[in-house]
Amino acid sequence: MLPDFDFDPADRAPFSPMPTRPLLRWPNEARIAVYVVPNVEHYEYLPRPSNRRDPWPRMPHPDVIGYGLRDYGNRVGIWRMFDLFDSLDIRATVSLSMANWVHYPEIFKAMEERRWSILCHGMYNTRYHWDMPEGEERTAIAECTQLYGDLTGRQLRGWFSPAASYTMNTPDLIAEAGITYYSDWHHDGQPVPLRVRSGSLITLPYSMDYNDSILHRQQYEAADYATVSRDAFDTLYEEGGQVLCLALHPYIMGQPHRILHLKGLLDYIMGHDGVWMATGEEIADWYLAECQDHVAWHRARER
Repeated sequence: MLPDFDFDPADRAPFSPMPTRPLLRWPNEARIAVYVVPNVEHYEYLPRPSNRRDPWPRMPHPDVIGYGLRDYGNRVGIWRMFDLFDSLDIRATVSLSMANWVHYPEIFKAMEERRWSILCHGMYNTRYHWDMPEGEERTAIAECTQLYGDLTGRQLRGWFSPAASYTMNTPDLIAEAGITYYSDWHHDGQPVPLRVRSGSLITLPYSMDYNDSILHRQQYEAADYATVSRDAFDTLYEEGGQVLCLALHPYIMGQPHRILHLKGLLDYIMGHDGVWMATGEEIADWYLAECQDHVAWHRARER
């Protein structure tokens, strides 16, 4: 049975052609908002069975090679990213498997010391939300918000479902949990409001096209990632008023033969005037506080 809605759930984000919208202005008249999103995950060595996807396609389990590659990201790759981002004074927005902080308290400590922002990526990246009943998904989200609150004393602000797995109920349930912004949807280049049963929620652009994991699966290498991301930046910078999300994985771009390509990309972006290097929370807060004409324009299109 589908949940009760007072709107068509397929119309959560009414169509809005970019040229007709109010101008979106960033702080200090910046031309573009850029947020850097390392996906810092935890993959279970022997995950629970799933009828939708096997996280370790090399059979039988355990898949030591697949698991080991992801484990490299937490043991080595993320520490290279810490050093690089420290050198450039970048506060990252971490797409975080919340269990990572429990398994690896050193990573928790390092992120908190740097005041990195958290975009929750579920509890484990091997526990999918597809087909979850509403009550079970509500519990899974609550476990994440509770753990984050217990560890930091703060309210969780962002949500990106584990392995981009989600249900029809996900936007409503995260809004219900007090989460501000949502990154499962990749339908726009700007923040936009999303209709939910109660409360409020906005989407924040997340990239799948220029995402190191997606490109890596298609046999693209680090130089290709840097080129594609640079091209995206050039277009968005010229257009103005949009968001660039640099989606990364420490087990990929944190490798020794790739990290210098990431540095070159970031140097290029930050070498331009009018670039707001922000976190997901900062972009969401600015949008909600300073861009209410943009919000209202979208709300007026809701049926």
